[in-house]
Amino acid sequence: MSRATNAPASRRRRRRRLDRAKGFYGSRSKLFRMATESVDRAMSMATQHRRKKKVEYRALWIVRLTAACRQHDISYSRFMDGARKAGIELNRKMLSEIAIHDPDGFAQIVEQAKAARS
Repeated sequence: MSRATNAPASRRRRRRRLDRAKGFYGSRSKLFRMATESVDRAMSMATQHRRKKKVEYRALWIVRLTAACRQHDISYSRFMDGARKAGIELNRKMLSEIAIHDPDGFAQIVEQAKAARS
């Protein structure tokens, strides 16, 4: 009896892996074993960086809020404390958007936060 190798499925599986490695440099996109290692690492990094992106956006919003708060003579931490005490339940993303697009509205929020702290 002849030996069955399941060649079509194996070829398809290897082709899929090499297609994912398209655009990688040199043998990382040509040789199956190197492509496999590179693709596995790339997929792992993609997962980690999706999580990291959330951290980076939060840091961006905090930097924007800090700059906006400084214009109203209050620090970011005191502003956030006052906002919490005043019952303002907007998140950092929304607060930073308000600070950019509606400076007058943000000034009112800052005044509420200052009043709640005293």
